Amino acid sequence: MEIYIVRHGETVWNKEKRLQGTADIELNEFGRALAIETGRNLANVTINKIFSSPLKRAYETASLIRGNRDIEIETDDRIRELNFGDYEGQCFNDLFNDESTTFQHFFKHPELFVADKNGETLEHLIERATDFMKDKIEPLADKYERIMIVAHGALNKAIMSYIKQHDISMFWSGGLQKNCNVIIVNYNNGKYNIVNETKIFYEEK
Repeated sequence: MEIYIVRHGETVWNKEKRLQGTADIELNEFGRALAIETGRNLANVTINKIFSSPLKRAYETASLIRGNRDIEIETDDRIRELNFGDYEGQCFNDLFNDESTTFQHFFKHPELFVADKNGETLEHLIERATDFMKDKIEPLADKYERIMIVAHGALNKAIMSYIKQHDISMFWSGGLQKNCNVIIVNYNNGKYNIVNETKIFYEEK
């Protein structure tokens, strides 16, 4: 079975470099255009089922990629984005430059990142992503040719942490996905094989 792991299209907060997390921010027009073009270029690719984060930016991306095709979209709370607590809505640059927090380590040294008191750890994010993959995705291996997961930057890296079986220090291995970037992996006979981590189905501007 082939698995397409997609990051949602662009939002206003992406454009403004604000931390989104669980904040339910919609796609902007460019983000919608990316999702529509991605869907158009996947129109002849068999997708048996789509799983989506319940957050608007992911679900709308999933819907636009699906287009008019009769493909079920199932939402699952386990693949919503990392809860950043009180960091949500703040600008990345401000957080990176604030030495009073560990957010400065989030991308370069994720093993040193400590969640905000109202937020979620990367370890917990990986736990729920792993639970989702074992519970929802792996049992479909003999049933479907291809499924799609539409979620978020950190969440998708949590899925890849499970697939690659590496530790927190390697959390961002392969880099942060671009909006509507597709990670392609195969899952057969209980084993994962990574095909492409940086595939895009739209023309970069």
